[in-house]
Amino acid sequence: MTVIRRVLAGTAVVLATTLLASCGLESGGALPLKVGPASIQPVPELDGARITVGSKDFTEQIILGYMIEFALSAAGADVRDLTNIQGSNSTRDAQLAGQIDVSYEYTGTGWINYLGHEQPIPDSQAQFEAVRDEDLARNGMVWTDPAPMNNTYALATSRATAEQTGVRTLSDYAALVQRDPAAAATCVETEFNVRQDGFPGMAAAYGFDPARAEKRILQTGIIYQATADGSQCKFGEVFTTDGRIAALDLVVLEDDRQFFPKYNPALTMRADFAEQYPEVAEVMAPISAVLTNEAITELNRQVDVDGKDPAAVARQWLVDRGFVTAED
Repeated sequence: MTVIRRVLAGTAVVLATTLLASCGLESGGALPLKVGPASIQPVPELDGARITVGSKDFTEQIILGYMIEFALSAAGADVRDLTNIQGSNSTRDAQLAGQIDVSYEYTGTGWINYLGHEQPIPDSQAQFEAVRDEDLARNGMVWTDPAPMNNTYALATSRATAEQTGVRTLSDYAALVQRDPAAAATCVETEFNVRQDGFPGMAAAYGFDPARAEKRILQTGIIYQATADGSQCKFGEVFTTDGRIAALDLVVLEDDRQFFPKYNPALTMRADFAEQYPEVAEVMAPISAVLTNEAITELNRQVDVDGKDPAAVARQWLVDRGFVTAED
């Protein structure tokens, strides 16, 4: 029995089939680079299958989207590229509407954003299983086994600020906010500032008034440098697999009360697509299994710090691990 058929067995399916013309998405373009088979061999059932792959609009998601595209192309599918969609909700709507067929989504986003829960499940496997079962039953979405990497929210600071303040955990940070809000000036992006799995929820979990914190709203990409040089903020919102953390020698504060949800990426598909092409999950399973924090952080670093093209970075990683070959 295939991965998808095991997931679907005995579970009610609700299909979302209405196209969302308001999304304004095109049908997708051709792959930017060519690949050939290696350990991923042509799959007869995927030969010529037209599959559109989507992703959100930040570095890690774009890299993951290209990984899917190159893997399925090596397997023989006619892959269309619809990576770089702005925002989680737009990407999700496009998938429910059938405008994209497959993408990597994060378990924490599914649980909090799409299914509407306020409290995460601390255990990553339990969190995945809860998302998998509920999203299939409610929305007809299939989640395959997640990757071990966990791209969750965190607060970080410069090494100098950590040594000056002694702040190493979020409990330390909460105490500093209460004691000296100016010393805890924090940069966050708009979404984190209002999400229940973001700053408000974190403040509640750690027992401080979020209004007392001195905050500045910045774009995500600016926060890392602003936190490193301390010019605008002493602390900043980061994503734990971002390559700029190591490049800028930032110190990630320990989430000592385990507030932030687990954000393990898993391949997601509509149930009708998953039933038609169960081989997609089989092709992608070995790739997901080796997507560790260390692996994706290095790939993110190559794009965000070294300025490399995300498609080239994704393809080279697949080539280096023997999944595909590069073709010019």
